[in-house]
Amino acid sequence: MLGEMQDWPLLTWRLIDHAAQAHGDREIVTATVEGAIHRYTWSDARLRSKQLAAALVALGVEVGDRVGTLAWNTHRHLESWYGIAGMGGVAHTVNPRLFADQIVYIINHAEDRVLLFDISFAKLVAEIAPRLTTVRHFVAMTEPAHMPADAGISNLLCYESLLAAQGTDFQWVMQDERAPAGLCYTSGTTGNPKGVLYSHRANVLHTFGACMADALGLASTSAVLPVVPMYHANAWGIPYAAAAVGAKLVMGGPHFDPGTLHKLIIDEGVTFTAAVPTVWLGMLQFLEKTGQDMGALKTVVIGGSAAPRMMIEAFQNKYGVRVAHAWGMTEMSPLGSVGTPSAHSLQLPAEKQLDLQCKQGRGLFGIDMKITDDAGNSLPRDGESAGHLKVRGPWIVGRYFKGDGGDILDAEGYFDTGDVATIDQWGYIQITDRAKDVIKSGGEWISSIELENAAVAHPEVAEAAVIGVHHPKWDERPLLIVVRKPGASVDKDDILSFLAPRVAKWWLPDDVVFVEGLPHTATGKISKLELRHQFRDYKLPTAA
Repeated sequence: MLGEMQDWPLLTWRLIDHAAQAHGDREIVTATVEGAIHRYTWSDARLRSKQLAAALVALGVEVGDRVGTLAWNTHRHLESWYGIAGMGGVAHTVNPRLFADQIVYIINHAEDRVLLFDISFAKLVAEIAPRLTTVRHFVAMTEPAHMPADAGISNLLCYESLLAAQGTDFQWVMQDERAPAGLCYTSGTTGNPKGVLYSHRANVLHTFGACMADALGLASTSAVLPVVPMYHANAWGIPYAAAAVGAKLVMGGPHFDPGTLHKLIIDEGVTFTAAVPTVWLGMLQFLEKTGQDMGALKTVVIGGSAAPRMMIEAFQNKYGVRVAHAWGMTEMSPLGSVGTPSAHSLQLPAEKQLDLQCKQGRGLFGIDMKITDDAGNSLPRDGESAGHLKVRGPWIVGRYFKGDGGDILDAEGYFDTGDVATIDQWGYIQITDRAKDVIKSGGEWISSIELENAAVAHPEVAEAAVIGVHHPKWDERPLLIVVRKPGASVDKDDILSFLAPRVAKWWLPDDVVFVEGLPHTATGKISKLELRHQFRDYKLPTAA
């Protein structure tokens, strides 16, 4: 026996249909690649998405085909998400910050039929085009006046010309909600990148989860600036969530500098924004230097890596902006938890509330979580027991595209995130490390993340990283690698004295090294892999 409710497939194009019908006059604002500010509405975006869908069909794109995008956060990139999925294709967001060989591998592995790209990537596309074995058409996402001259790309088409040749009456393709809608590849820090093939159903269910008050809490009255790129873990689902509630959407294009972002926040009345910690460290420095405030901004969501405590305090105490940690990954569409306050947390003293804010938040409805030891045994939710964090749910990967990596779920259907974490009795998660980054000293685990955040709290430290280095007695001991702020003179003894009251004595780094800069991955995180390579022969002074 089944329920007697209507069957209404959860398809992503329903999101933009709703935005156009119920919030059609809400603005979408873009700081474009060409330089101007572009403005239009959700109603306009829907019509242009339909034109793109029709144009792709005219180019021979069929249901199930992959269409690649090499693009920043812009109105055209937004249209591509809805237009590609709406005609039955799969929108494949390609991270332009990967190495050229990785980009070639990803596009060929995905078998993209068309590649849409922003003109700032014309040189890259010209370089790799001869190696792309399945791409039949290259489309520059611009108008005729800004088409790249002498680009050296065969089959080069103009996005705006393609749209102008089509009407706006395209009928969205009705599919099974489990059909693929999007494709995103992992960053490939070990081996080749692996593809995560998102279904329409997963996208829409993730959108419901993201919009909840205990998650991103967006509304039609919100003005949202997703600094996190659309090519990185679906911009945390914000382009879908904004459509679902009819929020004003502000897109930064290729601009990530604090000055441009701050101007957008002020000029457009942004109330909600999201990015990785490095963006907000730069913003804090900009605010301190200029004496500016944050206008109407109310909430900053920080993910990608842990936000230092001092950053959370500075935004809230100096600028009246609440910081909410978020955690997730490409394989999770990506949201798994958000650090909104619980009823319990609001009864705590301010300092204890801040302790919880420094964690990665509470899991969303739709995500089952557990932590296990190395043998796979479940560990208690006591806030102390650290183990491998595993997840399952309707927007979690079941297997990688084309079966790469084989069986990736345990016997209960859980996916191992690769993170080491604790979960407390109220459901707050604290990521203590990546499993591959945790420092194992004398049989005990040391959290590199906690050490890094403690070090960055020093007023003369710009950035810090901790890696484990071989020790003959303890197996591994922590090495702290520090980037000083301009003009700073902080030394090793200063750092260790600063850390001493803030971390367990046996966690104190065995040495401190100062460098001009730290290596970062294509998604903006510190590359521990590269640091371990750089310091593979390093001898700790305590190892003699």
